[in-house]
Amino acid sequence: MQNHILSIILFTPLVGAFLLLFVPKENKDAIRWIANIFALAGFLVSLPLVPWFWAQRFEPGFKFMEGGPNNWIPSIGAGYVLGIDGISFLLIMLTTLLGWVSILSSWTAIEDRVKEYYIWFLILQTGMLGVFMALDFFLFFVFWEAMLVPMYLLIGIWGGPRKLYAAIKFFLYTLFGSVLMLLGILFLYFHHHTVTGVYTFSIPELYKTAPQIPFHYAIWLFLAFFVGFAIKVPMFPFHTWLPDAHVEAPTAGSVILAGVLLKMGTYGFIRFSLPFFPGVVMDSRVRWWMIFLSVVAIIYGALVSLMQKDMKKLVAYSSVSHLGFCTLGIFALNPLGLSGSVIQQFNHGISTGALFLIVGVLYERRHTREISEYGGISNVMPAYATITMIMFLSSMGLPLLNGFVGEFTILQGAFMEKEMGGHSGLFWTAFAVSGVILAAAYLLWLYQRVFFGSVTNPKNEKLHDLTPRELVTFVPLIIMAFWVGLYPKPFFQILEQPVNQLVQTVRPNYPLTSGTVNASAQPKSLTIAPPVSGTAALAVPEETRGKK
Repeated sequence: MQNHILSIILFTPLVGAFLLLFVPKENKDAIRWIANIFALAGFLVSLPLVPWFWAQRFEPGFKFMEGGPNNWIPSIGAGYVLGIDGISFLLIMLTTLLGWVSILSSWTAIEDRVKEYYIWFLILQTGMLGVFMALDFFLFFVFWEAMLVPMYLLIGIWGGPRKLYAAIKFFLYTLFGSVLMLLGILFLYFHHHTVTGVYTFSIPELYKTAPQIPFHYAIWLFLAFFVGFAIKVPMFPFHTWLPDAHVEAPTAGSVILAGVLLKMGTYGFIRFSLPFFPGVVMDSRVRWWMIFLSVVAIIYGALVSLMQKDMKKLVAYSSVSHLGFCTLGIFALNPLGLSGSVIQQFNHGISTGALFLIVGVLYERRHTREISEYGGISNVMPAYATITMIMFLSSMGLPLLNGFVGEFTILQGAFMEKEMGGHSGLFWTAFAVSGVILAAAYLLWLYQRVFFGSVTNPKNEKLHDLTPRELVTFVPLIIMAFWVGLYPKPFFQILEQPVNQLVQTVRPNYPLTSGTVNASAQPKSLTIAPPVSGTAALAVPEETRGKK
């Protein structure tokens, strides 16, 4: 099983979708049970990956590799190649968890075309997992595009009043970015053949030749990938599809869209943009623009959230702000920034996924998301109010909860950079910190309006509290929020090796702390100096040790 664990995780949801084809559409309960069983199975089969990966967490390179280059379509050099590192491992675990939670939350929310809904949701799950596992560019692009169709249908068929507008907007934005990315992939493919004489889509092989691309070509390639990934994140100013898609999507669609799909953009930056184009991302002008757009997203998303009257749109714009922190950490280009970014991506999936579930609970009971329709909900739904407060505090970054760990690490990574795109790290961090304050403002304002005071609307007087099924959807998210907030050390250890390898690829001379470098993976020219003044030891070249 260990040799094929990635394929098992990848295709378990697809097996469920295939079985649902043979269930009569009138038998809705059977369809729901089968879909939920396979969603839960998808999560359970991913659990053995945790101890197996933990045992290999400091080993360099990709782990659990399956397949080989050119073994799928040899004529064009495409192969079925799967493999993961610490970054993709965390995102895979997040995907399997949220996939199960999302499908479980749909039990009573979806009444029309139930069979098609669950089939497309399970196919979507497979597409997302494939993006995080694929180590062949052709295979990666297949999964990247395969994910687009189910999400389009989930919004366009089971969405709200403006579902077609939102679905088409989402589809066109993402497709435009995908076309540019495809052109970039083809350039890398032919460039590799020019250098080596071999046609291959193997990502590890393309890593070796991509940095040799002349800068004037590399900058255009970087922009092609940037547009594809920035639309998916979405970075400002490519964010306009997101609020519409979130507001119109069914609750489970919003959970999976915010929790996983947006991470495909940040994952693309980390997996492809940084190692393929190190010279471009280290250029001060490029870096300035990336950090500037990230900080604008942080502040803009938070300010627009303050103005919303619809709860779901407020949470949607908060995602723009939170993902701005993630891209800020990526382009800080140091171990703290990158580790914080990946952890914050994981945290955002947990916290914002829970926020969309919270909005969905009220919407199922009242069929309105207008903030003005509510007030005093804690009087009639105390358990619901308690869980909401925990997840709100998690999302705003309160210490002891998960959001604090990610945001603090990102801000620390940005602050310690002496020069980031022509400005000091202090300059950018000062602006980014305002996003934390604004997050507290819009979330506490929302909580005060909806939950405090007396019940002012008679329609809310007889609302029933969380059902056992609804409670089950929140429990794993709350556990993860406290785990990351109280004991994040395992998550940093999982990210240690891939993050340092990435930093050494982009910035070969960057000094790495002994706490973040695996001794067995260090270059032979590096040794560990003794700790100085209680700080972590630095890895410094032998010939410079002892010199000022």
